[in-house]
Amino acid sequence: MQFVQQAASQIVQQVLANGRNLNQALDESLRSKTGWMPAQRAALQDLSYGTLRFYGQLQAVLDTLLHKPLPDERVRFLLLVALYQLQYGKSAQHAVVDQAVRAAHTLNPRVGGLVNAILRNFLRNQAILLEQAAQRPEGKYSYPQWWIDELQAQYGERSSAILEAGNRHPPMTLRVNQRRISTADYLALLAQQDMFAQVIEPDALQLDKPVPVDRLPGFFAGMVSVQDAGAQYAARLLDVQDGMRVLDACAAPGGKTAHILEQAAVEMVALDRDEKRLQRVTENLQRLELSAHPVVGDAADPDAWWDGKAFQRILADVPCSASGVVRRHPDIKWLRRRADIAGFATQQFGILCALWRVLEQGGKLLYATCSVFQQENEQVITAFLEQQPDARQLPVVLAGSCDEGQLLPNDQHDGFFYALLHKQMTEDR
Repeated sequence: MQFVQQAASQIVQQVLANGRNLNQALDESLRSKTGWMPAQRAALQDLSYGTLRFYGQLQAVLDTLLHKPLPDERVRFLLLVALYQLQYGKSAQHAVVDQAVRAAHTLNPRVGGLVNAILRNFLRNQAILLEQAAQRPEGKYSYPQWWIDELQAQYGERSSAILEAGNRHPPMTLRVNQRRISTADYLALLAQQDMFAQVIEPDALQLDKPVPVDRLPGFFAGMVSVQDAGAQYAARLLDVQDGMRVLDACAAPGGKTAHILEQAAVEMVALDRDEKRLQRVTENLQRLELSAHPVVGDAADPDAWWDGKAFQRILADVPCSASGVVRRHPDIKWLRRRADIAGFATQQFGILCALWRVLEQGGKLLYATCSVFQQENEQVITAFLEQQPDARQLPVVLAGSCDEGQLLPNDQHDGFFYALLHKQMTEDR
């Protein structure tokens, strides 16, 4: 376990000190550890994700424990991982401390005693240290201060629940392919494998316990996909009908593309600017035995890829801060900067205006983000409606939504925003 702890600290350092994406750093680390057992690989993922999820709290505790700067910056990340294990893990405390001391010794022989003293001090004064950490908002919520301020300004008293939801483990939700099997019949298949789930949306089943996809009955036969319940609203809100020409802009990795095709027999164009990510769309559709026309291109520049034939429906699932899905990507909290939000909003507005050109009169465009920041959501739509006289916003119905089109993260779904826009006919204006 010492090597797992040390590897996790290296991943955390790459994210926090070097700004690397967590998934990329973790994947690279795992590829180099071909001899590791599944339990070790799972532990590495848990330690990496968990330490970043609670980094604000753990760093506040460590600041209190340290009386002078550490002689080696690598030791700080090792201590953060060990503190996460002691606070949230299931390993024996003495084993965690011993492993951390051994790992520290390999980094710098002079710091083993210091690491031992810091971790044992934490164990002796755990309750007091956690209480002191919670006096600071970053220590209480484990988010950067600007993020906390933004949510408090937008949501007031509800902001605490949003912040707390982002620190919980995400649910594993399935989307049942109704072309292959009914929701009720798939529930029965799960029960036969001693897996249990609850229906939370017409096509959505939330598993009681997450499992590897290869254990899901019928997964490779296309019966089911993994997709958050909040993301499953997109296909239903888009209101597709057989025979329509549909564009899924920014389509990768293809979950929403596939769901639309499961809903209706449409002519689907799957657009993404990243050719490698677009290949994932094709792979997902092949597993489900569905087809689309993949197109490499920038949604903000239709002149480079559009064939001149208008679309009846467009899904604009635009790039965003991903602030609604931080429980799945805890590194986002620490990699994002306040200025990034304005940059995303400018990009989103540009994409929306560009795609409006390729939507036929009478058609509908669904604007979607996985963000909870209003600057990327309501404010973009308001600015667009002020500029486009032929655009009208249609109502959307979202279960549990407390704001128009805004799903806030909770135990059943991540955070998403949806705005359905209708392009009015000339005679209707």
